[in-house]
Amino acid sequence: MDKTSMLYQDMEDELLITRDRIAERIRALGEQITKDYADGNLVCVSILKGSVFFFADLIREIDLPLTIDFIQASSYGDSTKSSGFVHIKKDLDRDIEGKDVLLIEDIVDSGRTLAYLKTMLKERGANSIRIATLLDKPEGRQVEMEADYVGFIIPNAFVVGYGLDYAERYRNIPEIGILRPRVYQG
Repeated sequence: MDKTSMLYQDMEDELLITRDRIAERIRALGEQITKDYADGNLVCVSILKGSVFFFADLIREIDLPLTIDFIQASSYGDSTKSSGFVHIKKDLDRDIEGKDVLLIEDIVDSGRTLAYLKTMLKERGANSIRIATLLDKPEGRQVEMEADYVGFIIPNAFVVGYGLDYAERYRNIPEIGILRPRVYQG
C-alpha cells in the first residue's frame, strides 16, 4: 500500500510494525498454539472489534480442529485511556464449560478488560483460559496481567492499524503505526 495515501496521513512517518513482520509472527504463534493445544478442546474467542484481523489470520495458522466465538468488551470508548470500567456489549453464544478457551486480543494495555474477562469466563467453568495478543504494552499496565502468547512488545504510544483504532477509524491500515498526538489531543 502507498504510504502517502490518506490512510497514513495521521500516523507518524515510520511504521512500528510492517505487514510482513506481522504475518511472520502470526505464523510462529500459530505453530506454538498448535503444539500447546494438540490434546485440547479449543475454543478461540475474538475480543471484538480490534482483534478481528489478528483473530482471522491466527486461527488459519492453528492446525487443529477448533470452534470460534466472539465477545465484545470495552473500557476505552472513543478515548485513548481506559475508563477503568469494563462494559460487555456482546457476550459469547456458546457454553464454554470444560473447554480450553483462547482469548484473542489486539493489544494488552491496562490489562483491565482481559483480567475481567478471564475471571468471568473461569466462573463459567472453562477448563483453561489463555490469552493471545498481537501487541503487549507493559508500560500501560494497571492490573497484573500477562498474555500467554505475544506477537510484539511495543512502547507506550497510541497505535493504530491492523484492527486497532481511534474512534473507530484506522482499523483498515494493514500495518501498525503510531497515531500523531494532534489527532486525539483535539
